[in-house]
Amino acid sequence: MTDLTSAPALVTGAGRRIGRHLALSLAARGHPVAVHYNRSGRDAQTVVDRIEGDGGRAVAVAGDLRDEAAVADLVARAGDALDAPIRLLVNNASLFDYDDIYTATRQSWDDHMAVNLRAPFVLSQALAQRLARAETGPETGHGLIVNIIDQRVWRLNPSFTTYTLSKAGLWTLTQTLAQALAPRIRVAAIGPGPVLASIHQDRDSFAAEAANVPLQRGPDLDEIARALDFIVDSPSLTGQMIALDGGQHLAWQTPDVRHGERPDAANPDAPRPAAQNGDTDA
Repeated sequence: MTDLTSAPALVTGAGRRIGRHLALSLAARGHPVAVHYNRSGRDAQTVVDRIEGDGGRAVAVAGDLRDEAAVADLVARAGDALDAPIRLLVNNASLFDYDDIYTATRQSWDDHMAVNLRAPFVLSQALAQRLARAETGPETGHGLIVNIIDQRVWRLNPSFTTYTLSKAGLWTLTQTLAQALAPRIRVAAIGPGPVLASIHQDRDSFAAEAANVPLQRGPDLDEIARALDFIVDSPSLTGQMIALDGGQHLAWQTPDVRHGERPDAANPDAPRPAAQNGDTDA
């Protein structure tokens, strides 16, 4: 079916933050939802309980997105748990730790690439393969992949080096998959700006970041959910990213994360900003 308004969905990193809100929003629209988590099992079960308490269908599915084997069968496990093949995949889970060209390590590279790029690729591949096997007629096997990226892929800067490279790769993957999987599977993206403070930001620093974009505000969670609804309901949309960032991707003069002074390039051992964690339970 090309109609995806109640398609079974898998949302990665759905126990907390943006992923939680997207899972709840999809369930309210009638989607059965697989709520993926890694470390936040209790939070994921709370999301499931709320969905089922409201009359929806939901299951919690575990998986470390750094573990290739766990990622490879996640789509199948989610579909089996819901008793219906997944047709809507939301790659929301993300690792967001600070490094730069001086401090990046093989481990920081591998972790960001595994969670932010490799896992979405493997999950998308699994979805496409399962939908292809499920085809029994001209209108079956249709699906949608939505990647939660970052507005910074349209305004590159050297902070958060391996994170930025992984998200730039995911944006390229979005466009490539949109070509490769058409016409049966659409692939799109949402690029949020400042929506929630990281665990290392206080309220004042987050408010200052949001006020520093052209519209002097970032999106709220409902706006991101409405963007997902729009993508689901727009059968001609593919290969696009909706940047909900208050124009942050246009504001080249200002940093998208406020960390004070730029590290001294001549002194690689100078103190660096503290690591920050993004939206997820990867």
